[in-house]
Amino acid sequence: MKILIVGAGGIGGYFGAHLIQAGADVTYLLRERRKALIDKQGLRVEASNGAFVVKPKTITAPDIRPGFDLIILAPKSYDLDDAMKSIQPALDGAAVLPFLNGLDHLQRLDAHLGKDRVLGGVAHIAATITPEGAVRQLTPMHRLTVGARHPAHEDTAAAFIAWCTKAPFESALALNIEQVLWDKWVFLASLAGMTTLCRGSVGEIVATPFGRTVTEQMYQECCRVAQASGHPISARASAQALEMLTAPGSSFTASMLRDLQSGQRTEHDHILGALVRRGANLNCPTPLLGLAHTHMALQAARLSPQD
Repeated sequence: MKILIVGAGGIGGYFGAHLIQAGADVTYLLRERRKALIDKQGLRVEASNGAFVVKPKTITAPDIRPGFDLIILAPKSYDLDDAMKSIQPALDGAAVLPFLNGLDHLQRLDAHLGKDRVLGGVAHIAATITPEGAVRQLTPMHRLTVGARHPAHEDTAAAFIAWCTKAPFESALALNIEQVLWDKWVFLASLAGMTTLCRGSVGEIVATPFGRTVTEQMYQECCRVAQASGHPISARASAQALEMLTAPGSSFTASMLRDLQSGQRTEHDHILGALVRRGANLNCPTPLLGLAHTHMALQAARLSPQD
């Protein structure tokens, strides 16, 4: 299996480097600056169990050609259009596996490529890029879940997971990948909504008099949207999510908060706004989530003032 990974960030860099160590045929499609850095010093991963460096194959957009079996997309949601344009020359015969937050990206990819070309994927990892260009894992969690959304790519999903089982991260082949996507979206929207709105970690929030109650209320808002959309969150998934969202002393935050604090562009509209809009269309009010989105939209407007 020949794999093309678009970008070497927290998801693509971390999991791709481990796949390379396991012997997979991986090529990175990178911007010129990132390619020059990785070509010079390698792709360094600072994992929770130790650091390592791989020397991956890298290309830039002008050099992309057909011949890949699987193209992995893991950009920020607001960079999806650019990513789709960049992979156009390599699409002949290739399936596309996106690891993006929310669900709107699947509709866009399906409309552009056809559902029989687009798998479903969920990445669970907290990682960042250091000033030196390394991929740093922030917590021990590192799991990929992949599934076919059409019979045409069942074999591709299984072949990819077979490679993942050779790497040290957790992986699973899901029979209902869209439910897994909903489970993560509901959890992530709650985490991002609360930690950005409060500008604090899970532990700091639940240490306040009403933090736990408000967190649970926001999570239930998101669950009601999932229920109305035909993807109810199971009792087991809810219990696991709430355990993480209300853990005393936890330093856990959403990457959206880290982006906000560093003045970077955020995925607030793709994670929070999209869920609020779905709720409105389904007559499921989401006042707390709407408040969180309003807060983030205001911050975004301040960072990018209109002329």
